[in-house]
Amino acid sequence: MRDWQNSGGLFDLAGIESEIRVIEEKMAAPDFWDKPDEAQGLVRRLASLKEEVERFNSLKTRAEELGVWCELGEETQDQALLAETEKNYQEFARDLRDYELRSLLSGEYDENNAILSLHAGAGGTEAQDWVSMLFRMFTRWAERKAFKVDVLDELPGEEAGLKSVTFLVNGRYAYGFLKAEKGVHRLVRISPFDASARRHTSFASLDVLPELPEEQEVEIDPADLKIDTFRSSGAGGQHVNKTDSAVRITHLPTGIVVSCQNERSQHANRLSAMKILQARLLQKRIEERQKELDALRGTQQEIAWGSQIRSYIFHPYTLVKDHRTGEEVGNIGAVMDGDIDQFIYAYLEKYSRNNGR
Repeated sequence: MRDWQNSGGLFDLAGIESEIRVIEEKMAAPDFWDKPDEAQGLVRRLASLKEEVERFNSLKTRAEELGVWCELGEETQDQALLAETEKNYQEFARDLRDYELRSLLSGEYDENNAILSLHAGAGGTEAQDWVSMLFRMFTRWAERKAFKVDVLDELPGEEAGLKSVTFLVNGRYAYGFLKAEKGVHRLVRISPFDASARRHTSFASLDVLPELPEEQEVEIDPADLKIDTFRSSGAGGQHVNKTDSAVRITHLPTGIVVSCQNERSQHANRLSAMKILQARLLQKRIEERQKELDALRGTQQEIAWGSQIRSYIFHPYTLVKDHRTGEEVGNIGAVMDGDIDQFIYAYLEKYSRNNGR
């Protein structure tokens, strides 16, 4: 079994416990809340560290229990016990893998919640149906992680599916994991909307942004905003259709437009729309910084709609292939039901190697 107290630098228990003590000492100071934003950041950091210790100790306990069960199963040759131990081992191996991958997530915003936006490409109803399939896939993935999903804005398709949908995935490291999914996703299948049963290729783009806590928010001048309200056309029952509760915000200097219509009140929709705007302005800032670095390095990376990151093939065979890592899976049903960790892990490992981490 792994030496959990000295696990190759994966988990510095002594260092984390030391940081916890330092934060708790700061929180005990009478002037701790004089700087609310900084104080809230430390409170979140403390909760994050304590959760990390709890996860580590839980995995350590499970590993020790598995060792006992393995010894008992070998001694008794109890087939039921051996089968249960094998099942528990597979679950433990998956959770350990997930834990180890988190050690690669050291980016500034990796621990944040994630804002995802799916948009249908050319192809009409077929592409819109593909967006709804991908939305279900990411929702199922989030459920596997015990993450919460909140729909912020959606535009239904004309016949089926969704033209676009924006949703928040709420959970620690949601952005760190899901940033691996940003890009164009390609579908090849026999279209259920084609009476001639021909094969169709559809595209959908996914944008992934970190949700920003208050102390990280980008400053926005209210004078730079144009705010419109309108009657919601999305889900949410009759209430949202009776009042102008939906909100559209235009950031005039950049031309960025965001909207939210799935909350029950105009105030709630405005808060959600501002969260999306904050994230998109941050993304613009990061992209501009990256362009400057690329210019200094003498390289220029092109991001184009046609550069799909992954293909999902339903016909004439079943295969999901990630074009960045070469990772392939034949069980397309499991993938569409949210089993996408193997693609995320492969991307994170490749990204880590390429960046010397």
